[in-house]
Parts: sequence; structure tokens; C-alpha cells
Amino acid sequence: MKHGAFAILPLALGAAIYGFAFGLLAAQVGFPWWGVGLMSASVHAGSSQIVAVEQFASTQTVLGAALAGAALNLRYIGIVASLSDVLAGLPLRTKLLAIHITGDENWALTMAERAKSPDVGSDFLLGSGLVMISVWTASTTAGALVGAVLPDLERFGLGFAFTAAFIAMARGLWRGQSQMLPWLVAAAMTISSVSLGVPQAYAIVAGTLGGLVFLASRRRFERVKP
Repeated sequence: MKHGAFAILPLALGAAIYGFAFGLLAAQVGFPWWGVGLMSASVHAGSSQIVAVEQFASTQTVLGAALAGAALNLRYIGIVASLSDVLAGLPLRTKLLAIHITGDENWALTMAERAKSPDVGSDFLLGSGLVMISVWTASTTAGALVGAVLPDLERFGLGFAFTAAFIAMARGLWRGQSQMLPWLVAAAMTISSVSLGVPQAYAIVAGTLGGLVFLASRRRFERVKP
């Protein structure tokens, strides 16, 4: 576990910065510090938390916020599936813990290290995941504590932090030009849905599903192509 815990530290530092920014603005839109911390520990998915908080702040609709956040977490179906070899042979409760603490950063790092050395496995994933969830929960909670006592941050132009943090995380998900078309399809469907008056949360769901359907269709076509 130590190997994974130390290897993830540079990525954890970056996550702490935008986690603090997220906590600041979550507090500004009315989330209590303990609510931000609880969300980070239980959801542990920065992009979906940002979208859910923004959606809730603009509409005060819990269902819409939950759907928006869940849509962005659909990618974890594929991430968890890719960990089948890593988690093989572990007790069920350890597997569930590993799945919960797996995020984009420690998953990508684990897979990269496994490509170099097949000996890298569940211990690396668990060590790096425990560091990431601890840093993320602590930084977002600290940001919420500070944000609760500061004046309106929008007056100082800090409202961009949500967008900046989301862009940073989206950049971390980028895996090359092969993903360009699915991303464009998802963006086009989301923008079109919003233009047609669909609530933003449902537009995000529509865009995500559109991108996934396109990706699945393309892969099926490539398999059957002579």
C-alpha cells in the first residue's frame, strides 16, 4: 500500500487545490461544511459533485442534481469492469472498499503502473485510493469551512472556480483523439437539449447517454467490420 500512497501524492496535491475551491463555492450556495464533507466521503467523485451542487444551486431540485451527478458517474461502470483482474481473489468487503475509493486519478495511475509491472495490483490501488479520498474529503471540507465565513466570492470573480475545476478534471479524463467523436456527440446532444428547453440536469443525462450509445455502436461496427 505504501507504494501506491506515495506515488499518488502529486496527483493528490492537485486534487486538494480544486477540492478546496469546490468546498468554498459549495458553502457559498448554502451547503453546510459537514454536508460537503459527507458528500465527498460518500460520493467521492469530483466532477459529479460539482455538477450536482451547481444544479441544486440553480434549481433547488434534489432529483435533478442527483441525476446530473449520476450521469457523469456512468463512466465508473467501465472503470470498475477494468479492475476485475486487480480485484480478483479479494474478500467482498475489500472489493467494495476498493471500488468506492477508486477515482479517475488512482485508477489511471494503477493501470499505468500495471502496464510497466504486472506485480502492481490491489495493494497499490487501495493505498493510492485511501490517500485520494482522504485528501479530497479534507480539502473540500476545509474549503467549505472557509467559504462559510467569507463574503460573497462571486463579487471577487471567483465563481469561475467551479468551471475551472471541472475543466481540469475533464482534461484528466482525456485519453486521446479516439475519444473526440463520442465527446463531441455528448456535447452536441447536451447543448441541443438545453436549447430546446430541457432542464440542464436532464440535458446532461441525455448527452451522456448519447455519447455512450455512439461509442458502443462504433465499437460494435469495428468488431464486425471485415
